[in-house]
Amino acid sequence: MTRLTLRHYILVALSVFVLFLPGRAAMPPLDRDEPRYMEATAQMLHSGNYVDVRFLDQPRYLQPAGIYWLEAAAVRLTGMEDSHAVWPYRIPSLLAVTAAAVLTAWIGAALFGPTCGLLAAALLAVSVLMTAEGRMATIDTTLLLSVLLVQCGLLRAYLDRERDLATPLAAALLYWTALGCGLMLKGPVVLVPGFGTPLALALVERRIDWWHRLRPAWGWLLMLAIVLPWCIAIGVISHGDFFSRAVGHNFLGKVASGQETHGLPPGYHLAVFAIAFWPGSIFAAMSLPFIWARRFEPHVRYLLCWIIPHWLVFEAIATKLPHYVLPTYPAIAILTAAAIVSFSGQWEWPRALWARGLLAAYGLIWFTLGSVLAFAGPVLLWRMEGVLSPAALLIPIGALPLLVLSGYLILHRDALYAAMAAIAAAVIIHVGLFSTVIPRLQTIWLSPRLAALVDAHRPCARNTVVASTSNSEPSLVFLLGETTRLIGPDAAADFLQQDQKCGLALVGTRDLETFTARAQHDGLEIRELGQQTGLNYSTGKYLTIGLYAAGKP
Repeated sequence: MTRLTLRHYILVALSVFVLFLPGRAAMPPLDRDEPRYMEATAQMLHSGNYVDVRFLDQPRYLQPAGIYWLEAAAVRLTGMEDSHAVWPYRIPSLLAVTAAAVLTAWIGAALFGPTCGLLAAALLAVSVLMTAEGRMATIDTTLLLSVLLVQCGLLRAYLDRERDLATPLAAALLYWTALGCGLMLKGPVVLVPGFGTPLALALVERRIDWWHRLRPAWGWLLMLAIVLPWCIAIGVISHGDFFSRAVGHNFLGKVASGQETHGLPPGYHLAVFAIAFWPGSIFAAMSLPFIWARRFEPHVRYLLCWIIPHWLVFEAIATKLPHYVLPTYPAIAILTAAAIVSFSGQWEWPRALWARGLLAAYGLIWFTLGSVLAFAGPVLLWRMEGVLSPAALLIPIGALPLLVLSGYLILHRDALYAAMAAIAAAVIIHVGLFSTVIPRLQTIWLSPRLAALVDAHRPCARNTVVASTSNSEPSLVFLLGETTRLIGPDAAADFLQQDQKCGLALVGTRDLETFTARAQHDGLEIRELGQQTGLNYSTGKYLTIGLYAAGKP
């Protein structure tokens, strides 16, 4: 095979699309970020206000409106505006992860050949971080797609310089348009790889003449034309509050201090790489000698200039979450795949004893992580639900032999077939977890069960309003609707007093005494309609929450 054809790219797209389908509809909204995006999008659809993004009655000034527009379009096209179904909101992430794999295959094939492109797409698609982000209605896979489109424009100009060819106008249009779309998704974050890559190349190569191939004289105007109209509109509507919050608090605040208890020291992203890029992480570690030896080659240098600036920036900022370095994973996958293909079955252990020891230890960690992932499904179902699931047992039965085979092939220097075995094991684990395990973990899905309890006892078909005192998770708000009130137990009792016909209250055991005392003070009789017990996995606490209405028991 000398090059990838349209048929190959279609095969990659279909494979990744099918891989990311399991669990997409069955898995409830995942607290806390995903349902915030969902509910804000739902309110955007109901209000018809596509500029001022809100969650309940509060402005959601964290990033521009691009992701909400994408999710709103998906929901509207599926005709699910009045439903609390989660899968329409996850369509943009599904399409983005599919396109990201295709573009990774294209870049890999352009730099190192077709086999590298296909292997890189597979390593990216089955990585743990990509598997998680690609199934949620959050911003990160769509941002990744924007970054990949930016890199496609950059790479075309860079390769044309190497080949002494003219760069087509389309490459410049792609680059600046993708930057504009990235700005509409997550603000200045896209500029880190978008400008960081050419800047790093300029510093390393001491030349930047190829940059003019991207028509920067007018390209920046195209970029601003995409984002500026919305910026002006939100600036007027919010009286500048959006920029003070989104840029001053959310963006710059993450640089200076760890927000939402996510402050961690430098080195965090490197430490979690073993699991975040699993199963490709061991092969990435094995590829380091290959990368170092070829660091001055143009193709390797380009990918390193893609990875290193972005990685260093997000290791330096105080707030750290695993997905912050996701835009570097395609480049890492390509370099890893290039090294594997170059080994041609003759991979060698490092000569230095310390390097062998480190790699052996990393391999042991890699195998342990894979084993834990393989057994996680049946163990969780048994411990949390008391269920011994034959379907879940198929996960370790299918995956563990492939992991053992992969380890055996690594020891016998066959890196390509070892990677293929590891990828197959990852597919079994991910599909099994999202199709047979995670949707059945009822203990952790407290919000969906509370929403079902409310639906079973709605006093007013359309006008029921629910107050919640002990569960303020965004998933509950999304499932119950934008009229949900997150208030204290005293206020919940007052609320039932004021709306005895259509009001309901969700009250946990810790708030029940205060709630009933206030109800008695108001002269209100209350009755319990049912209760649910479960684990709030966001806080790690078990909760027992009852549903109450006005009236005699």
